[in-house]
Amino acid sequence: MSIYIGNLAYEVTQQDLQDVFAEYGTVKRVHLPTDRETGRVRGFAFVEMEDEADEARAIEELDGAEWMARRIRVNKAKPRQDNKRSGSGGNRQSFGRRSGDDY
Repeated sequence: MSIYIGNLAYEVTQQDLQDVFAEYGTVKRVHLPTDRETGRVRGFAFVEMEDEADEARAIEELDGAEWMARRIRVNKAKPRQDNKRSGSGGNRQSFGRRSGDDY
């Protein structure tokens, strides 16, 4: 299981997340995505812990908590769905062509 942490401060580091979640159990992995162009933290992260009971306790206790002047969202991460971005208008194809366009 993986934990999603949203509404993070842009100053947060992987070590910050490691330290906070280590209070609830053994942290296996921390992933803090950054913007490809700017290198800036994107405001969310994923944490994997050794034990599911520890993950559940971390979610319960940290969801809605104020941390680094932000109210964070903490919940189970949903499986990634490739090529489906919300708000993209459906199929994304090369050169801006949409299915059904006649050229």
